[in-house]
Amino acid sequence: MESTIRSLDTPVDNTVCPVARTAKIISGKWTLLIIRDLATGVKRFNQLERSLQGISPKTLSERLRTLEEEGIILRQTFSEVPPRVEYSLTEKGRDLVEVVECMRCYGLHWLCDANQDEAGLDK
Repeated sequence: MESTIRSLDTPVDNTVCPVARTAKIISGKWTLLIIRDLATGVKRFNQLERSLQGISPKTLSERLRTLEEEGIILRQTFSEVPPRVEYSLTEKGRDLVEVVECMRCYGLHWLCDANQDEAGLDK
């Protein structure tokens, strides 16, 4: 992969910079973890809430709504009693899974204690 890193001497318009635009979408707290969890398949709200220990229902709803607006996730509602809602990654969202995987590898290499069990580090 050819490097396209810009010189710091050149001003960058963050409204068109692909790195800045991607960072704007994925930089919210919990966002990458939601993508990580949906990478394994379709999930319901309560499954995501349980997996993301510490996230409030309000925050999870906001993040899911934002990701849906950005075309990262698909929200599918089923007309049942009680209503059922499922979330999954779109093609655009699945392309972000590689970013999450690179972050996992970086974390394992640079941030985790060598004595920790890898299975306990991520989902």
